[in-house]
Amino acid sequence: MLHSLLQFSPSQMKFQVTEIEFDFEMEDDEYPSDDYQKALRYDTIGQIWDADDEDHLVDKISDETGWCIKSIDYTVFIPGILS
Repeated sequence: MLHSLLQFSPSQMKFQVTEIEFDFEMEDDEYPSDDYQKALRYDTIGQIWDADDEDHLVDKISDETGWCIKSIDYTVFIPGILS
């Protein structure tokens, strides 16, 4: 196990989103429908993302969804440690 930790590289991190809150505020005070907001949240939670760190994770999710993130919780998986 120590050998696996020593070989660990941040670029190998996998994050599973456990909770997320998007920033759906828009300049014209209109918001996407509740159904859209729930669907986007549902589609994101549980998904596993490859990222270098938390900032990279947030950027990747924001880029893919088109929305900024207010808050996020996740679990980090390190390949080789739990297998």
